[in-house]
Amino acid sequence: MVFSSLIFLYVFLPLVIILYFISPKWFRNTLLLIASLFFYAWGEPKYVVLMLLSIVVNYIMGIFIDKADGKSKRLTLLVATILINLAILGYYKYAGFFIDIYSDITGQQVEWEAVPLPIGISFYTFQAISYIIDVYRRDVKANRSLIDLSLFITLFPQLVAGPIVRYQTIDEQIKSRFTSSSDLMIGTRRFIQGLGKKVLIANPMGEVADQIFALSAGDLTTGTAWIGIIAYSLQIYFDFSGYSDMAIGLARIFGFRFEENFNYPYISQSITEFWRRWHISLSSWFRDYVYFPLGGSRVSHQWKVYRNLLIVWTLTGFWHGASWTFMAWGFYYGIIICLEKKFILKWLEKIPRFFRHVYVLILVMIGWVFFRADNFAYSWDYIKTMFFMTDNVAYDYNTIVYLMDYAIYFVAAIILAIPVYIMYQKWSETKAEHSIGFAIPLRIVQTVIYVGLILFITMFLVNATHNPFIYFRF
Repeated sequence: MVFSSLIFLYVFLPLVIILYFISPKWFRNTLLLIASLFFYAWGEPKYVVLMLLSIVVNYIMGIFIDKADGKSKRLTLLVATILINLAILGYYKYAGFFIDIYSDITGQQVEWEAVPLPIGISFYTFQAISYIIDVYRRDVKANRSLIDLSLFITLFPQLVAGPIVRYQTIDEQIKSRFTSSSDLMIGTRRFIQGLGKKVLIANPMGEVADQIFALSAGDLTTGTAWIGIIAYSLQIYFDFSGYSDMAIGLARIFGFRFEENFNYPYISQSITEFWRRWHISLSSWFRDYVYFPLGGSRVSHQWKVYRNLLIVWTLTGFWHGASWTFMAWGFYYGIIICLEKKFILKWLEKIPRFFRHVYVLILVMIGWVFFRADNFAYSWDYIKTMFFMTDNVAYDYNTIVYLMDYAIYFVAAIILAIPVYIMYQKWSETKAEHSIGFAIPLRIVQTVIYVGLILFITMFLVNATHNPFIYFRF
């Protein structure tokens, strides 16, 4: 699998980029579609047909909805299309979960052979649903080009782990786009930054988190519990934001402008703000396609606002996986956001900024325990150990070993989780704009740094075991 990653990095990507720029413009969408299907088949060959089926269904139904006369007919077609999409997603992702619930309630055992979850099915299904809803709302016209719509759903930079791209944001870019030399430079740098986040920070943090979460509750100490959840908090951020950076960077090379998916969420001063900065594309999807249709905050009674929030956040948790812990994680955030909306935000405004950050980080890390742990029992035991609510010792030799062996990764991760690089980037660009004598050496130094970084990343990849992106399983 490591060899496969190197082939992708040094053979597949350069080849696609070269072919893209030497191809006539009328063929470029077809080339990217072929590359996207090949990319998906590389990891999930038997599920390419499933994805193509989803594309064809949404292509045909989109045209029917666009042509249909009368709101009721269009609504019927919309509901039918959404149900088809959810049925495909539900069969592969949630069927086993609901069968287990049925067996627990009735006591009847149902023969069921679990099916593997197709990579990226949650992401491309949600993109397809957003397209269908936007056609129904008349926000966009149904795309008559099967190749163009297929490219929207399958575009390989974001296919398997997002961000969730809206059709209306790249509709015109699919039809016509231009890549400047600046786009090439920015896209390449963004891709390398994302790859570096994954390989140099997320993977080492993942090693720590995996080792500590593999311990039994009785073997945990308060020190190791905190190290484990801090490591996981950093791992999931750099893993997922790293993939988003790679997707945004690659898309930029091909002339697409994707919207940002992360905006330094760990600097937030409330949980509400955190979710405006974390996985922005998913949060905005649920806001626009679930929360607002439910009535949002424009409802007759205040309790309905809280009802809508709890529904949205429980569904957000359920989107991540067929598990009670994921649903509890989503419901947990729904409760907190309801409480913030009611009175906590007013209280937060009165306390120092530092304590607002502490408030957010502690609540987020508690949430990540439910997200990472396999069951409620272990989650509760883990949290109790964190807060000295068990007989477990405070720390042991392993706590010190983790701190010593991974100190440089923790320090680097914490520094890069705040917008230090953005501040440097803005400063250097401002200086370069006002001084050609500064701009040229700066570009040379930056190029050398990025070349060195990709070589360093390659060295890590050659010597590492396979570490897939966390969100591949969602």
